[in-house]
Amino acid sequence: MQELRVGRIFSCATNAQQCIDVVSRNEMYFAVLPLVHPRARREFSGRTERSEPFTRSDLTLPSNIWSSNVIGSLSPWLNFDSPCHKVRMDSEQALKQEMAWAHHISCPAVIAPPPGRSCNNYARCLYSQIAASGGTSIYVHMPLTWKDDPDSDKDPWETWNSVRMLCEHHFCLFVALEVTSDLPTDETLTQWLCEPVKLLILPTSIFLTNTSGFPVLSKRHQNFLRSFFWYNVEVAVSGRPRHEGGLLVYSQYLQHLFSSRTPLSDSERFEQPYWDFLQIPLQPLADNLESQTYEVFEKDPVKYVNYEQAVYLALIDLQANFGFRQDPFIVMVVGAGRGPLVRASLRASERANIAIFVYALDKNPNAVVTLRNMRVTENWADRVEVVQSDMRDFSPPVKADILVSELLGSFGDNELSPECLDGAQRFLRPDTGISIPVSYTSWIAPISSSKLHQEVKAYNDVKHFETTYVVKMHTHKVLSDAQECWTFSHPNREVPIDNSRQSRHRFQVKRSSCLHGFAGYFDALLYADVHISIYPETFSTGMFSWFPLFFPIRTPMFVGKGEEIELQLSRCVGDKKVWYEWAVVAPSVGPVNNVNGRSFSIGL
Repeated sequence: MQELRVGRIFSCATNAQQCIDVVSRNEMYFAVLPLVHPRARREFSGRTERSEPFTRSDLTLPSNIWSSNVIGSLSPWLNFDSPCHKVRMDSEQALKQEMAWAHHISCPAVIAPPPGRSCNNYARCLYSQIAASGGTSIYVHMPLTWKDDPDSDKDPWETWNSVRMLCEHHFCLFVALEVTSDLPTDETLTQWLCEPVKLLILPTSIFLTNTSGFPVLSKRHQNFLRSFFWYNVEVAVSGRPRHEGGLLVYSQYLQHLFSSRTPLSDSERFEQPYWDFLQIPLQPLADNLESQTYEVFEKDPVKYVNYEQAVYLALIDLQANFGFRQDPFIVMVVGAGRGPLVRASLRASERANIAIFVYALDKNPNAVVTLRNMRVTENWADRVEVVQSDMRDFSPPVKADILVSELLGSFGDNELSPECLDGAQRFLRPDTGISIPVSYTSWIAPISSSKLHQEVKAYNDVKHFETTYVVKMHTHKVLSDAQECWTFSHPNREVPIDNSRQSRHRFQVKRSSCLHGFAGYFDALLYADVHISIYPETFSTGMFSWFPLFFPIRTPMFVGKGEEIELQLSRCVGDKKVWYEWAVVAPSVGPVNNVNGRSFSIGL
């Protein structure tokens, strides 16, 4: 989104076309218009059909304006949880009428008035209309703080969470978040970043006046808005203009604020197209990567620098142990792809001034074509032998001093690095051979992400909720610090080798939240003190070869402040496949996901 979409909220609109003209003159994009005059209360019980229209004609605006430049607002007097039965019934009938009208005029979304502290019937009525609205979205108007009681212990987020849970997290239910003059804690503000906020409502009353007489927001309000600008939100100004220049100065200021965002780093620009995009993890033993995939990985500015340093240190140590050796040290690169690890190993050799001979092994015949061409064009003939073979079938003529691989997945072991390297370790010299990586540890943390849950839910089946996904998580919040799951080390001298694992985790939640799943990470020790990591505490800054692994749960869980989330996680190994099983057992018990690998597994 290159430009911020700013709109204007009209509390009353006697002439819709004039409202659209006002929006256009003030460099705005859309108008929030009442679907019905806000004082036009309608009584439905026992009345006879009235001949006069209940709202303006749809002919007041062209259909393309209704569908692209207008958001409707429902009548403010609707009260679905009123103690008065007649008020509740009239509100429900009026809601049906207004939603039907919004659908008729192709209005893409409507804003519902804020729910009360008791919102059960409010949610029921919205849910019934979402299900029958034909795709018209409902934005629930939620303030950051309750206007009548800003110091209330009851967080508006909890009311919103009750509404969306009662509506079964429907994909057409969103938030229109009103930014109040008193902002809650930073932790509360961050909570809203992982919610489906489509619209920020900015009352003119929260703006300050700078020395030139123009509207500005406080530094804290500015930072809050800037953080939301990366989440594809729109902004609507409400209330009468309070500064000279009218509405125009507000829209211009907001565009200025939008343009002053901190620019994305190179790695963030690379990652942006993948934000919240679900990808099925690679199947390294079954699939051959395409050239484009290799190209993406090879652009990583961190990974191969670290691999080069690891090989360099390993060579230094080998030479220190062996002393002068006439024959070059043998380096075997398993899963060589298009050669980045071969290049890194050769650079390390030149830096250390220690001779090596490289076996570049890959099962992908197309990658081998590239490697054999590089052997010629980069003068590798006397230093590199290219081998097309599955590492499980290769019988090398000599033993390796160093075994180098990048078989790691987002969770460390989810692309079968343990099984592959266990099979390849027979290449190594028994006592002195070095594996790069030496070890890798998996980590996991609970997250809240309505966006990711909706992406999985859209498949409308259990299978996809029992699948893990590689995803650059953007619209999410980590609810508790990540915890260590398990570690794999290489070479693995266990007899017999058992790569199945189990871990149990208890996460303390600091504030009320909604659990949607878990984020998996890894931290890999390449050699000595050289790491590559996507674990947040040790993240390799600038590295983008791996995104976290997402473990979804079918039914989101409300977790109260101070409660614990308890997770049971298993890595299961069969004769022909590896899979994960996971189950939440607190604060409430959920099902075991992916039992027996019924929905997703990695083939051996």
